[in-house]
Amino acid sequence: MAAGFTANTSKVGRHMPGKGSTTDMDWRELPQLLADELVASQEEGRDIDGLRQAVDEWIYRARDVLGQGSALPERLRAEGEQLYAAVQGAPRRPDFPYNEPSNLDEIEVLLTPKARAGTKPVIPPGLEEKILGGWLGRAAGCLLGKPVEGWTRSRIEAYLRATGVAEIVDYLPRGEGIPSELTIALRGACRGEVSGMLRDDDMDYTVTGLMILERYGPEFTARQVGEFWLSHLPYHLVYTAERVAYRNLVDGYVPPQTATRFNPYREWIGAQIRADLFGYVAPGAPLLAARLAYRDASLSHTGNGIYGEMWVAASIAAAFTAATPREALLAGLAVIPPQSRLAEVIRDCFDWAEGEPDWDHAWRKLEEKYGRYHPVHTLNNAGLVVLAILFGEQDLARTVGLAVRGGWDTDCNGATAGSILGVWLGASRLPSHLTSPLQDRLETALAGVRELRFTELAARTGRVARLIAERYR
Repeated sequence: MAAGFTANTSKVGRHMPGKGSTTDMDWRELPQLLADELVASQEEGRDIDGLRQAVDEWIYRARDVLGQGSALPERLRAEGEQLYAAVQGAPRRPDFPYNEPSNLDEIEVLLTPKARAGTKPVIPPGLEEKILGGWLGRAAGCLLGKPVEGWTRSRIEAYLRATGVAEIVDYLPRGEGIPSELTIALRGACRGEVSGMLRDDDMDYTVTGLMILERYGPEFTARQVGEFWLSHLPYHLVYTAERVAYRNLVDGYVPPQTATRFNPYREWIGAQIRADLFGYVAPGAPLLAARLAYRDASLSHTGNGIYGEMWVAASIAAAFTAATPREALLAGLAVIPPQSRLAEVIRDCFDWAEGEPDWDHAWRKLEEKYGRYHPVHTLNNAGLVVLAILFGEQDLARTVGLAVRGGWDTDCNGATAGSILGVWLGASRLPSHLTSPLQDRLETALAGVRELRFTELAARTGRVARLIAERYR
């Protein structure tokens, strides 16, 4: 370990039940997991047509039993497990045009020599000011999107019309006398109500990344990430792929099994929203940032789920030294497999940004081609981030506003777009109407960490970045 990093050699699972235990697996979820696995495996190019009828019939029988208040009988459960394994292990279709490995060595062999050279950090002038820009931009974008999280674009547009907002460049106003379906229940995130950054998993994971690096150093492992989660993150405040991975950890499994066992959400957005800290600590070194992000992502994700975190981390790392935000996004693109679906989404968005007259037309192209994915999938949401940055005119308020206006995972997309642009701009160039209401305060749900200050977080992140730069110089 380099000076400044402290080692912790305890292992995940030391006091956990063996792999045969099902202490935390709720088998009532199996019908939904299997239904979602059909979708996930089909998206990954697996030939599951011959299994679909058997799966549908099993789900019908299982839900009938559960609907009567009974537990799944052992034989029915075992049949469901076998079907799940068959779906997940189905061969890929011969016409599937993508190459999407989940192993880091297999990923890196697909990269260009230039991309593989991005491993030496560069400490730019004003490092901490740029890092603070990332933290603040992330928080502002997240908070702006939080009131409409999960809303479709059409519902957001209806809200904007009802409140007289032509363009989102500020926190949303709280509508008065508007239809009930447009009512925002959340308090503390609308214009005039913001008094510090509310707790959100998008921010919890950024703090988590910092604390992992402070505890284990840059050679941390996916198992150590899992150990940290178990000791610091409340189970009921992690979701989809992260919740599955958490449960697998409790059941005694270790990476990469934590990412694949009963986890149809392995390509959803969860890893992508955990990327930022790994970019903050690797300024000017996109591949190094991507490698750090890979180890974090592999706890809970595979394929494009991993690439999403690698791409964001690398884009942020590049933003410290890039001439334009566009250049930073391209540096991020360079560290993921070029024949992956995520690479295709990003390239498509660049083409649409150049060929379409405005953001709205480009968004429609994105919706037409990728709107079939789940609202919290990595692919469609990554496209929204790209379009927001390319059409955002290097202005934080406009950029995060477009990221939110597109719908789907609004708080995540606002946070990611705000983080990338926030680093590129630096804290002093961010609009005060978005950053001042944050009051340098961040609430978290991490055990023992109730509230933090963004200025303190930026200073701590800067110290880690300098230690890492010394190690990899």
